[in-house]
Amino acid sequence: MGIEVLSIVLLICLLSFFIIGSPVGLALGGIAMLVGYFSWGTGIYNVIPTTIEGTFFNYILLAIPLYIYMGQLLSHTGIGDAMFKASQLMIGRVRGSLAISVVFICSMIGAMVGIIGAGIMSSGSIALKPMLEAGYDRKLALGTIMAGGALGILIPPSIPMVMFAASTHNSVGRMFIGALMPALLTISLIILYVIISTKLNPKRAPLLSETIGLPVLTKKEKFKIGRDGFLSIGLIFVVLGSIIAGIATPTESGALGVAGAMLLAMLFKRFKFEIFKLAGFQAASLISVAMWIILGASLFSNFQLLMGIQSMIAGFIHNLDLPPLAIILMFQFIMLLLGFILDDYVIVLMCAPLFTPIAVTLGYDPIWFGVLMIINILIAVQTPPYGFALFYLKGITPPDVGMGEIYKSVTPFILINLVVLITCMVFPNIVLWLPNLLMG
Repeated sequence: MGIEVLSIVLLICLLSFFIIGSPVGLALGGIAMLVGYFSWGTGIYNVIPTTIEGTFFNYILLAIPLYIYMGQLLSHTGIGDAMFKASQLMIGRVRGSLAISVVFICSMIGAMVGIIGAGIMSSGSIALKPMLEAGYDRKLALGTIMAGGALGILIPPSIPMVMFAASTHNSVGRMFIGALMPALLTISLIILYVIISTKLNPKRAPLLSETIGLPVLTKKEKFKIGRDGFLSIGLIFVVLGSIIAGIATPTESGALGVAGAMLLAMLFKRFKFEIFKLAGFQAASLISVAMWIILGASLFSNFQLLMGIQSMIAGFIHNLDLPPLAIILMFQFIMLLLGFILDDYVIVLMCAPLFTPIAVTLGYDPIWFGVLMIINILIAVQTPPYGFALFYLKGITPPDVGMGEIYKSVTPFILINLVVLITCMVFPNIVLWLPNLLMG
């Protein structure tokens, strides 16, 4: 069976398994081994132990459980709520201040959790209720939560970035630093949109003094809120800063983050065994699901590499005789379509080993391409009608919120992300300037 026929069979089987609701990891790994067996016989099973060894014993991937556990600790101990209050205190009582706080804090919480689905649900559980109680327009509330929570994969420490670096043998530190400027640009544009839209239509974001009675805080209370928020946000910068400074590897910085989350919980007097037990169980659940998906996606990817799909793609691209940037655009379009049916880290594991080497042969920097991939996935999983993240957002909304309202709420923010993607594509130094400056 030729590579083209095998690729078509794999695609049909994959879509069929997803339609009937099969677990993603089982579908990816099972299909690869089944098609491989009928094509090459039992020899294909030799891929399994080598894939397990290369996947589960990869030092870089050890960071994933640590980042997930850190995120769960910060979420369950109420430290995210402390960040939210501190941000609101810092911004002040201006129109749209709550939405601006939500964008900033949800992006930080999303970064703690590191996965889009968990980031949106964790952020929404903290931010949605106060926004609705303050009389904010529901579409603005939902859109800002989606935009902030999903943005966590573009803000270090990001689990999809760790997966990209591990699967393409690139520097996690350079990926983290390269994503900072695009993330900052995205947050700035989102906040600018909130300010302009609420100024044009004040009913979208009433002043908090108009809707809810705000207590007058004493200096002591303000100091406590500011201290708690500063320490909480500071933990994220310590984790990232330890990597940039070369003090710790990404895995060691994950352990530093867990220890820091525990110390903060003790400092805030929220150190309870029940909380740590719950955080541990939920982290273990997320980690086990993630690892099964990583294994299945790695088996699927390795089978494709063995059957020579990279050569097929390279030959196909060569025959198209397209300029290099058009090929990059084609890769972006493919990943955009995959975002309708797959979660963020699955797309990274499937596409990174296939597309990145081709991008490098075309003369592009792998870190630049990796950051473009993350931004693209950020757009794809939020794009109606089938974007994965839309259904995560639906899970934390009131029962009377329909999918149509959710689609309308995310549209402006998707356009903002698209502007950032195009800007970073046209001006690569937005991604590459900072890592080249700090790491050479």
